[in-house]
Amino acid sequence: MPAATTPPPTTITPDALRRLAEIVGPEGMLTAAEELLVYECDGYTIEKNTPDVVVFPTTTEQVVAIVKLCNEVKIPFVPRGAGTSLAGGCLPIGGGVMIALTRMRKILEVNVRDRYAIVEPGLVNVHLTNHLKGTQYHYAPDPSSQGACTIGGNFATNSGGPHTLKYGVTVNHVLGAELVMPDGTLAQLGGPCEDHPGYDLTGLFVGNEGTFGVCTKIWVRLTRDPAAYRTMLGVFNSVQDATQTISNIIGAGIVPAALELMDQGIIEAVEAAFHFGFPLDAAAVLLIEVDGLEVAVDEEAKRIVEICNRTGAREVRAANSPKERLLLWKCRKQAFGAIGRLSPSYCTQDGVVPRTKLPEILEFIIDVSKRHNIRIVNVFHAGDGNIHPILLFDERDHDQVQRVLHASDEILNKCIDLGGSVTGEHGIGVEKISFMSKLFSAVDLDVMAAVRDAFNPTGLCSPMKMLPTAGACGTEHIERTHPGKRAAS
Repeated sequence: MPAATTPPPTTITPDALRRLAEIVGPEGMLTAAEELLVYECDGYTIEKNTPDVVVFPTTTEQVVAIVKLCNEVKIPFVPRGAGTSLAGGCLPIGGGVMIALTRMRKILEVNVRDRYAIVEPGLVNVHLTNHLKGTQYHYAPDPSSQGACTIGGNFATNSGGPHTLKYGVTVNHVLGAELVMPDGTLAQLGGPCEDHPGYDLTGLFVGNEGTFGVCTKIWVRLTRDPAAYRTMLGVFNSVQDATQTISNIIGAGIVPAALELMDQGIIEAVEAAFHFGFPLDAAAVLLIEVDGLEVAVDEEAKRIVEICNRTGAREVRAANSPKERLLLWKCRKQAFGAIGRLSPSYCTQDGVVPRTKLPEILEFIIDVSKRHNIRIVNVFHAGDGNIHPILLFDERDHDQVQRVLHASDEILNKCIDLGGSVTGEHGIGVEKISFMSKLFSAVDLDVMAAVRDAFNPTGLCSPMKMLPTAGACGTEHIERTHPGKRAAS
């Protein structure tokens, strides 16, 4: 399979460091070993490597200059947002220059009349939400890491979130982007107008995981706020009843704004953290929300309660005030942070299965947990079959790390066997490269590599990510630095 040239690990020269400092200023650059450790991984903590230098541009012009310098001296570079990604997408394989975009965080324009906003990539997702309060519009994609993740990172991985069941993922809300291409040229794709003529390059670039260039500006679509919400919590004595309820709700022709499942392990963690009043003896809860016109949401909520009761719910609670609704969503969106109460380390997987296969994949996860002696708790975007089993371990224990990797691979392989995928929103990064040849034919991968090489012919931009490289599934660095880690692949 043709592939972009992968640069060897490079030690950056003093002259290159001096020139980088001239671009961003001494205060916009990190080189000390103890400071670089902060950037050795993203939320996928199993694989780590430090960059040679981290730079913090504040303008598009600075990004252009950085990328041109990297090309001139043939140093690999990788863009990074908040580092909340969970598949190693911003792992600096081979070292090189990390371009941290967190200081490019301005909201450049909000145009409510034409329903768009222009933002810089380092803007935290929830900051746009807060900025739009009172306008009767919002930005719909709401990842669980919304309080920390950046819109540029959402763009890179095509992030989802609880409300994407009804409203769609990031690609459905991006109108255009400004990018510094891997050779340092500046390009604009799309813009504030709908349906630009020609190929949908904006759609192609959303989800590229930083392998097509560095995003410096994004036009996002704004969505009108619903007139009314109804938020419910279904409590179940068995996970099987909860997953069957999910299928029954969708089968009844109801598309909730959100349909989320949390199992007993997650319930225990969020209740300890937030004291919402979750029933600790429940096997699972379903967080269900419908929105729309007042005249419609009451009827939908009534039908959902009936379906829950018919499918074995022991009770269905309603959020009786906006404050209670917000607390309920806070519990769900901060569930991953609450996991720290259960384990010093965790690995979050991101498989997808058809909704009707949710009971089967859950039974399989339980079996995997027992066989590998790894505790696994679950929180799902259940409405669209996007599972997030969370494997709890201590990364200081090599044996536990190995068991987590084997267990993860079994779960993701099972998702493929059930007709699903190995990622719904986290991306491939470095973690899941070995699965690409299981999901796609050699011809498919050749086409993807050709597209990547058209934009990134030297391979200097985010090397060894997403696609198998040189017949080794992009794992040369991992195998060299962590022998045997991908043995289960």
